[in-house]
Amino acid sequence: MTHSMRTDTHTPHFGHGGGWRDTATRYALLPLRIFLGVTFIYAGLDKITDSAFMKDSGAGSIGDMMRAVRDSSALPALVDLSLKSPVGFGYAIAFGELAVGIGTLLGLLARLAALGGALISLSLWLTVSWASDPYYYGNDLAYLMAWIPLILAGAPVLSLDAALRSRRRQRSGGFR
Repeated sequence: MTHSMRTDTHTPHFGHGGGWRDTATRYALLPLRIFLGVTFIYAGLDKITDSAFMKDSGAGSIGDMMRAVRDSSALPALVDLSLKSPVGFGYAIAFGELAVGIGTLLGLLARLAALGGALISLSLWLTVSWASDPYYYGNDLAYLMAWIPLILAGAPVLSLDAALRSRRRQRSGGFR
């Protein structure tokens, strides 16, 4: 008679043993998720509620900002695209930041949310903060790098993704 041993690929959670290092490892990405989630929600809300920002022109407007960075950006064609409808572009960025922030904070479709955050950060780095000298003064590059661990790992704990995964595992008899 052959016996097999089941080896789960996930680590146990709440109250299933493990030392403080195991616990720290499990929760290592949680502060990053909270920071990026709250920051992107705040950034989206800040843009949506700033009446000066959501205008084609004028002090503090998205239109004037994009015109100001056009010649110094790495992708002037992307800036030109945004200038076809600066207000629409502003709303797209703001609602994108909100969706990314909410998804990241709740851990819902966390890898997709992180990919969205990385793409927003990449586009802002290549346009708005490209001319920062030295390069590390531009915060969009740091945000881009911060999204990468969340793209790779998702939200394995304290997330809707983890709850849904656990529910699927229970429905399939625990072998999923």
